[in-house]
Amino acid sequence: MEFLRDTWHLFVRLIRATMRMPVFVIISIVQPVLWVLLFGQLFKSVTTIPGFGASSYVQFLAPGISIMTALFGAAYSGMGLLADIDRGVLDRLLATPVSRGALIAGRILHAAVQVVVQAGIILLVAFILGARPHGGLPGVLAVFLSASLLGAAFAGFSNALALIARRQELVIAAMNFVVLPSTFLSSMIMSRNLMPGWIRGASRFNPVNWAVTAARDGFEGRAPSEMMLCLALLAGFALICGFLATRSFGRYRKAM
Repeated sequence: MEFLRDTWHLFVRLIRATMRMPVFVIISIVQPVLWVLLFGQLFKSVTTIPGFGASSYVQFLAPGISIMTALFGAAYSGMGLLADIDRGVLDRLLATPVSRGALIAGRILHAAVQVVVQAGIILLVAFILGARPHGGLPGVLAVFLSASLLGAAFAGFSNALALIARRQELVIAAMNFVVLPSTFLSSMIMSRNLMPGWIRGASRFNPVNWAVTAARDGFEGRAPSEMMLCLALLAGFALICGFLATRSFGRYRKAM
């Protein structure tokens, strides 16, 4: 119960900090809309390629952009932790009885809620443009769950990296190195049927592709077997990243 209470208080602190930055809130809302509109128009002709497997690119794109938003939004979660380190906030928190796990869980929960809100905006815009969740409400929830699990995982990894590196430049460079290849080694914006063989093989081990596959299967109302496997893999990946982030506090305290 203490862990849950600490996590809640830290989560509320981050929500309040976010709401004090109206520009950030506006950008977080507008950016997903722009992605849907721009990507939807730029790549809409690819559905005419034989073997693509979809007649509407907006329908195909909606789950993928939801996952892209989660990925890019959570990957730099560690920057907020670095700001707390620079201001001495983290050191003061570590001097209290607060759970070390709650310090990470609060940030992971904040990242997960943020990406779910953005995913909801994306699906709403896609619905206006003609996309329809053939999986119904469970399919929409599958998109939210996939986005939140991936967001939680990358938020944990980003915070672990921030605690170990303690330099913004290194965190940004490392996350850019991970995020962009993960994006293009997935079926986020291109059908798996049209991928080169080696990319299709590599995507099987890519957590981003697990999230895209689970979200798209749920959104399209496909058989749940592959979706459930991908969600289980995502949950395990998120737990590992959260554990690494919590363990990184020991490394941080030794470097103080």
